[in-house]
Formats: sequence, structure tokens, C-alpha cells
Amino acid sequence: MDLHGRAALITGGKRIGAVLAEQLARRGVDVALTFSRSRAEAERTSEAVAAHGRRGITIAADLSQPDSCAEAVARTVEALGRLDILVNMASAYVRRPFAELTWADWSAPLDIDLRSSYACARAAVPHMRRQGRGHIVNFSDWVAKSGRPRYLGYLPYYVAKAGVIALTEALALELAHESILVNAIAPGPIVAPSDLTDDEIKAVVDATPLGRWGGEMEIAKAVIALLESDFITGETVRVDGGRHLC
Repeated sequence: MDLHGRAALITGGKRIGAVLAEQLARRGVDVALTFSRSRAEAERTSEAVAAHGRRGITIAADLSQPDSCAEAVARTVEALGRLDILVNMASAYVRRPFAELTWADWSAPLDIDLRSSYACARAAVPHMRRQGRGHIVNFSDWVAKSGRPRYLGYLPYYVAKAGVIALTEALALELAHESILVNAIAPGPIVAPSDLTDDEIKAVVDATPLGRWGGEMEIAKAVIALLESDFITGETVRVDGGRHLC
């Protein structure tokens, strides 16, 4: 798909989402970004989009609520006039031992990672249909793509991200006849979480065949490659430096 003149909605405007938004703007895409608490970061990203001569808007949204997902899509179309690309990046990522899990802990990743991906897609598809085509890119995780859990304390997150892969495949089949392509990215060691120690960061590097953290741009490049393809659908692409091989 030629990206120039298209409009995208990215759920999540921090870090990786911010880099992706700017890269899309460089290619002529208008970008809407949702945020929950990170208003300042989302607004900075929107300003970066505008600096490339494209329209950028920010939308406050509680994506754990389906109505809020539908509203975010509606506001995107109202502001940008169309919707061609949906990137579902919003995620709830919390470590919690099994014995301490509450129902709220269980629900958060399922609502934000999985259900919001479906709810946003459901709201976006009619607008893509009007354009005669579209792209949806969901976000899973390299661990879920590996087909087995590897770390203790992430039970709800793992289940949600495995569900995202299933959602991607099923949606791809449902929407293929309308030229709406659905794929997923499964990131690995891209950006070190702020709560990791130096020893933990080094352990990740040592366990990654390419021997480094990837950086946000590697995700942006992978997403753009999927968006520029007209014949890839139903795939979950690992961007993990070979981490799944170990």
C-alpha cells in the first residue's frame, strides 16, 4: 500500500509508538494517537508528526472500555477524514506472582491487550471498507509467539498476548475478501524496562543471539514493511534479535 495520504490510529503514543508515528509521518501519513495517562508524551509525538507536514491529533481514551475504543476511532475519522491503518499497541504489563493475582490483575491485560484490539478493529473496519482496503497491525509478544510461557509472574499477560495471535489469524481470514490485511508484531528485547538492574539488562543481551537490544526503530521498520505489503496477512512477525532460538 502506498502510504502517502493515508491516516493511521496508533493506540499508545509513548516510546515505540512515538517512533512509529514519526516514521509514518515521514512517509506522508496523518496520525492519531491515544493515551491514557501520558498526555505530555502523546502531545510531543503529535508535534513531531506536524513537523513533517502531516496532521497529528491526540485522543484521551480508556481502552479497557469498548465504547472508548469506538469513540477513539470515530474521533480519528472526524479529525483526519479517513482511516486506513490501525496499530493496536496499548498494553498492560505487570508482573505479579500467581498466588497474589486478583481478578483485576487477570482482567487488565485481557481488556487492554486483547479486547481493545478487537474493539478498535471492529470500529475501524467500516471506515477501511469505504476506502476499499486497510491494514490492522496488532501487538503480541515473542514469548507468546514461542508457544510456551518462559517467565513466572506474567500469566494474564501471556494469555492475552497468545490471544492476540489467535485474533490476528481469525480477523485476517474474516477480512481478506475486503482487502483488509491483519498482521501482528511480536517484539523481543527492544527497549530495556526502567526497573531492570544492570545485571538483568546484561542477561538479556547475553541470551539474545544478536547480542543487543533492538531499539524502537526496529519495530517501526517491521510495522512499515507490513503496511507496504499487499500480500502478507495473518502473520505474527517476531522482532527479537533471535531471542526465540535460545
